[in-house]
Amino acid sequence: MVNKDFFAALADLEREKGISEQVFIEALSNALASAYKKQSDGGVGNVEVRISPEKSSIRFFLSRTVVDSEEPLDGEISLEEAQEIKKNAKVGDVLSEEFVPKDFSRIAAQTAKQVILQKIHETERDNTLSEFSDKEGELMSGLVRKVDMKNVYIELGKGQIEGLMLPQDQVPGEKYLPGDRIKVFVKRVKSGGRNAQVLVSRSASGLVRRLFEEEVPEIKQGLVTIKSISREAGHRTKMAICSEDSRIDAVGACVGNKGARVNAVVQELGGEKIDIIPYSENPLEFIAKALSPASVISVTQLTEKSAVAVVPDEKLSLAIGRDGQNARLAARLTGWKIDVKSESAAQKLNLGEYADHGTEE
Repeated sequence: MVNKDFFAALADLEREKGISEQVFIEALSNALASAYKKQSDGGVGNVEVRISPEKSSIRFFLSRTVVDSEEPLDGEISLEEAQEIKKNAKVGDVLSEEFVPKDFSRIAAQTAKQVILQKIHETERDNTLSEFSDKEGELMSGLVRKVDMKNVYIELGKGQIEGLMLPQDQVPGEKYLPGDRIKVFVKRVKSGGRNAQVLVSRSASGLVRRLFEEEVPEIKQGLVTIKSISREAGHRTKMAICSEDSRIDAVGACVGNKGARVNAVVQELGGEKIDIIPYSENPLEFIAKALSPASVISVTQLTEKSAVAVVPDEKLSLAIGRDGQNARLAARLTGWKIDVKSESAAQKLNLGEYADHGTEE
């Protein structure tokens, strides 16, 4: 075990795997000390392992503090016994003695194998994670590997790393079965140590953004810009878009010929409804468009970031949406608090003047 071949093997691993020999040595030193303590039931004091590649040696040392007691505790040595080892020893000194552990070769061989395999695994995982670090915010295709009670585990790329999809990142109503190929949004790459992982999502708004970038060349080329997205995964998404080039129909570009582009995204999202809203620098006009598919009579600003929208009586339920979803998504899309009123309610509340100040559509 303790020979030049062992240390030559460590040097080879450094070249082949890119793992520092010193990293191996530090890990092996700690592991050997721990293994010896475990074998000795822990009552041996402070064990230090010194590994020297230059001398091809592994040496064990036991450090104990000198105390003025006839019954020293673990990690201590009585003054009398200490002076038998070192004549001028005094209370408070720390004596370090070299020793050869029982069954050393077996302990060393098993421990070295475990440490080396663990370090190789950790390094390969960290290297892979490092390659994935620039994938944050990107769209990736993956294969569902395993589904437990709450989490979904997905093989990403060519299967070299596993993505974790937590319950909050799953879409209500979607079923994930082992072997399914799905597209996911990479939320976060957490690297370092045993907690390293890639967190992915199907419910994030970023998934919709990346899917449209994939389907609409004008978005990828920067000719059409996605200004904001609000989403309730599995139900409805609103996306505001615009183009600085007046010759480009931003909405038409996203919809595609006969709806081909938007339908491709809807299909990937399992039939989720998508409203494509033309963005406006005029916030009141933007609010009116955001309440689509309802038509809006007027929008009037109340405070800095709140407004009232008046809609035809027969369009009130459409404007508000089921359980308030349409109005809620419009508010998130625009960043404004929106109070939706029917035309008759507005008149009863003497809100008729709003139509004079609002933005008509």
